[in-house]
Amino acid sequence: MTGFGRGVADHEGARATVELRAVNHRFLDLKVRASLAPSLEEAIGARVRAALERGAITVAVSISTAGGAERRIDEAAAIAAHAMLSTLAGKLGIDGPNLSTILAQPGVIAPAPGIDDAVVLAALDTALAELDRMRRTEGEALARDLAARFAELATLRTQLLALAATVGEQLRARLVDRLTKLAADTAIDPARITQEAALHADRAEITEELVRLASHLEQTSALLVGTAPAGRRLDFLVQEIGRELNTIGAKSALAEITRLIVESKAVLEKIREQVQNVE
Repeated sequence: MTGFGRGVADHEGARATVELRAVNHRFLDLKVRASLAPSLEEAIGARVRAALERGAITVAVSISTAGGAERRIDEAAAIAAHAMLSTLAGKLGIDGPNLSTILAQPGVIAPAPGIDDAVVLAALDTALAELDRMRRTEGEALARDLAARFAELATLRTQLLALAATVGEQLRARLVDRLTKLAADTAIDPARITQEAALHADRAEITEELVRLASHLEQTSALLVGTAPAGRRLDFLVQEIGRELNTIGAKSALAEITRLIVESKAVLEKIREQVQNVE
């Protein structure tokens, strides 16, 4: 799900600004764009993961002080990074690290002194709250769309159930018609026809799949009206619905059942695309 959140927190002349951007992603992909102490970056990551389950999330942190200085170089961290990279370069037989490489190492460029980690985290909490509001608005619209599509699947399932009840009789009529054309002058044993029709009907029996399909659709309805994150569970149910539709299609003995399965799969594919966006 997409969204944007911005939070600002001030403390003793210093200001922390945190901006969050989220776009659709099947899993949680977090990127922190800032030169922060490793401990602060870990704290930011922990809070984001506690609040969000899915999405490609970008966190941008900006820190400014009354004097205008935004960042400082941690010389001890820079020296340690240079030593570590130089040792590695020697073992690999390549040139040692340049200044840009050293400055890019975590913790080398740190926030200017005078601002506490708690201030940055407070700005992050505000940004997360704003992001959550935007994503909830999108989620409500998405839930309405998914509910309509699942309802369409339920209607198609009802039509399949009605057809399933006629499979035996239609197969029997088809068998009688075929035998009549092939052996017009030969007496047809009604008992044998009934036996063969029953055998074909048993192979085409789809009631069990339709019962499971109804259960899956009921579970999707419960998830859509709930308040807990439901994306992963909807993912699973969509897979199971697809499995039942495939089985029904493979067993199909009537052209009308095949047509309904094709239509159902088209609806399910649209659902599958949307479910990827659900938190």
